[in-house]
Amino acid sequence: MHAHGTDRAPLLPGRHSPERVRPVSAAIGSLVRMAAPRRSSSRAGRSGAAPGGGTDAPRIDHVDPTGLVDVTGDSLAAHDDRERERLVDADLADRDLEGVVLRECVLEAPRLGGARLRGARFVETVVADSFAPELAAGRSTWHDVRVERPRWGSAELFDADWRSVRVVGGKIDYLNLRGARLTDVVLEGCSIGELDLGGAEALRVALVDCRVGTLDVTRASLAHVDLRTTSFDRVDGLDGLRGATVDAVQLQALAPALAAHLGLVVD
Repeated sequence: MHAHGTDRAPLLPGRHSPERVRPVSAAIGSLVRMAAPRRSSSRAGRSGAAPGGGTDAPRIDHVDPTGLVDVTGDSLAAHDDRERERLVDADLADRDLEGVVLRECVLEAPRLGGARLRGARFVETVVADSFAPELAAGRSTWHDVRVERPRWGSAELFDADWRSVRVVGGKIDYLNLRGARLTDVVLEGCSIGELDLGGAEALRVALVDCRVGTLDVTRASLAHVDLRTTSFDRVDGLDGLRGATVDAVQLQALAPALAAHLGLVVD
């Protein structure tokens, strides 16, 4: 069972009418940045600001490794430093790959269940159609990485360092990014059962057209984190939402729980 914060907010329409919620929304607006709803977009630009609300968009570099050599991955071992390799259908399950470094590589349909990837480094690399009932990659580094259609059960990425990372599509039951450093990150079109950002530091992060069951932001530090176009069933750790951007509809759904958290009486 995963730990949760003590402040929980179901993001479901309350029994209050919009007229009664609006004064509370004004009182709690300082906790989250409110912006006009934006149309969903698959383009998070390299520079510039997202439309509305002054929220800066993630700055994502294009990743397209070239000049690759096809390898099987059978010889890949802990602390190896590999460059410009393509691994197709590599079975890396239950392998000791701690500290491995992959630079300008492509992993196509790798099986990563039970692989020990603690402290691994992925740089200018594409990981496509990966499968891992359990992904053990705590304290790993992901710089200029594109992850496409992951199928992960419990993804243990605590204390990871993500910079210029785009995750597109896929389904993740539990994404543990507790204590992680996230800079210029886009999660797009993902289905995530629980997204754990407890104690994480997030700068210029956007969740685009995602479906998240539980978002845990307990003791998180957020700046320019765009939650518009994404739906949540529940938010844990309401204080950690400070620095996030939501739209008016999301704020109204959050208002009753935020009012209770602040001790405000809606009457």
